[in-house]
Amino acid sequence: MNILVIGESCVDTFMYGSCNRLCPEAPAPVFNPLFSTANGGMARNVLENLMSFGVECDLCTNPNWEEVTKTRFIDHNFNHMFLRVDANDKITRVRNLRDINYAKYDAVIISDYNKGFLDPEDIDYIAGQHDLVLLDTKKILEESWCKNIKFIKINNHEYKKTKHMVVENMKDKLIITKGADGCTYKDKTYDVKKVEIKDSSGAGDTFLAAFTTKYVDDDNIDDAIDFANQCATAAVQKRGVATVKLTNWQVRDEEEE
Repeated sequence: MNILVIGESCVDTFMYGSCNRLCPEAPAPVFNPLFSTANGGMARNVLENLMSFGVECDLCTNPNWEEVTKTRFIDHNFNHMFLRVDANDKITRVRNLRDINYAKYDAVIISDYNKGFLDPEDIDYIAGQHDLVLLDTKKILEESWCKNIKFIKINNHEYKKTKHMVVENMKDKLIITKGADGCTYKDKTYDVKKVEIKDSSGAGDTFLAAFTTKYVDDDNIDDAIDFANQCATAAVQKRGVATVKLTNWQVRDEEEE
């Protein structure tokens, strides 16, 4: 299995610390940093998840991704986020889409965070190069450049902002994720196991990578969604942006880690 990921990337940093008092000159918490973690985010997180499933994959992304940062300040005890600071998140447009041999891949994932790397014409071009293109985008959807996309993964918040643009022939493409309420596809609800959520950061990336991997493997939409739900559920039980571990296509229980 070989999958191509196209989209902008960043570094996700989580600064964990303690907060035991308010600042004396303003009603703001005083944050004492303890330790931090960092990993590739956005499209690179999709790639990392694919790799954790044993998939061969390539990434077309912004070369300055290590300069693009999202830094979250988190209370270590309660996992409460006080602040997120984004830096250098205006990204130049992709330049090499027409140099890619799309035929060598089993699927193409577009992970578009709408920061300037891909415009609608780019997405339309990519979708015309392969029969199995999956899209996750922060853009308001338009049929003109979504017409050749196979599946569109969108969360419920994003769907509410774009549903006025969803025409009839787009509805069968939409997989709408709803957090603890699972997801819907063609008006069918796919439930998820109720768990304690530690951090939902990157869960959509995990869902997209898992869905694509399973769909390429057996071409069954129900199996792919169920597997993606399991993987996303495992991811939100971890701190920060995380990948999941598998044993023979089964998600490893958190208790085993």
